[in-house]
Amino acid sequence: MNTLKGIKVGETVTVVKLHGQGAVKRRIMDMGITRGTEIHVRKVAPLGDPVEVNVRGYELSLRKADADMIEVE
Repeated sequence: MNTLKGIKVGETVTVVKLHGQGAVKRRIMDMGITRGTEIHVRKVAPLGDPVEVNVRGYELSLRKADADMIEVE
C-alpha cells in the first residue's frame, strides 16, 4: 500500500482510498481530498512534518499522520 506520506517531492499521484474513521476521515474529505483526486507534492518540511501539496488548485499542508491515511497510486 502506497500512502501520501511516502511520496517524493515533485511527484503527482491519484487518491485511491481514504483510511481512517469518523471525524478524521470527514476532515480530509472536506479539504477536497477524495477518491480520484490528483495531488502534487510541493514541499516537505526538513523533519518531514508537514507535507505541502497542491489539491484542486490550492495549496494544503498535511501532517504526516493525516498523509499516512491517504492511499495513492
